[in-house]
Amino acid sequence: MAAHPLPAVIAFARVARLGSFTRAAAELDVSPSALSQTVRTLEEHLGVRLLNRTTRRVGLTEHGARFLAQVAPGLEQIDAAFDDLDAVRDRPTGRLRINAGRIAIRTLVQSRLPAFLARYPDVQVELFADDTLADLVAGGFDAGIRLGECLARDMVAQPLGGPQRMLVVGAPDYYARHGSPRVPEDLIHHDCVRQRLPGSGRLLAWEFTRAGRDFEVDVGGRLIFNDSTLAHGPVLAGLGLAQLFDTIVADDIAAGRLVPVLEQYTPSFPGFYIYYPARRQLAPKLRAFVDFMCQNS
Repeated sequence: MAAHPLPAVIAFARVARLGSFTRAAAELDVSPSALSQTVRTLEEHLGVRLLNRTTRRVGLTEHGARFLAQVAPGLEQIDAAFDDLDAVRDRPTGRLRINAGRIAIRTLVQSRLPAFLARYPDVQVELFADDTLADLVAGGFDAGIRLGECLARDMVAQPLGGPQRMLVVGAPDYYARHGSPRVPEDLIHHDCVRQRLPGSGRLLAWEFTRAGRDFEVDVGGRLIFNDSTLAHGPVLAGLGLAQLFDTIVADDIAAGRLVPVLEQYTPSFPGFYIYYPARRQLAPKLRAFVDFMCQNS
């Protein structure tokens, strides 16, 4: 092995960040066994164990954590240098890794992907569906798409898709059996389809506005999902009420399959943003994606 085994160090850092040889191998386009051997050879070369391996997980040793802390800034500088080289090219190319919530992917990204890929045939798009507050830098993502209230302060953000509304909707059959709520507080007597946040595990309260003041209602119900898009089907089947993005239920409302209630308590709010770490210069692949998404929103 060379005196400065940079590829092996990069491989070790990727395994350490993801906590998995399998996931790291997929990102690096190598086999898990080859990646494991690369890291093991690095450990033998350095004379210390960097990773603790078990059948369930991979973790850093004390020496490994210290080594990673020392090499990580340099690896980030190397990535930035390659990004700078990408930025001087005229043609967008390479893999673009986007982290976005499932709602954003369903309502904003999927329908635009065919046209984007047709326009930029040398760009490979990797979409990572994630409803948690992802760390773009730590996760190795080029950009993310989230609601404006969820963005970190050190990000550049551009609005995408315009204002949004969260509507309380139910099927006509449900209202025929249980009646309609007249004020948000009535929801505690209804069967509501709720969402548990994937990151914190907290049950999401429903948000409303009255006389210029925002407030929450802790609704009850027998169905709980960790993905709000899963509530759509049960609500259509008359199993309860749900608070969903208007873009998700617009066609059902127009067709009479769902009926909104409490609309006077659900004003619009700033919607989604595409965001990315602040840098002097964007790589052409990311600039192309940001411009395309914003121009077609």
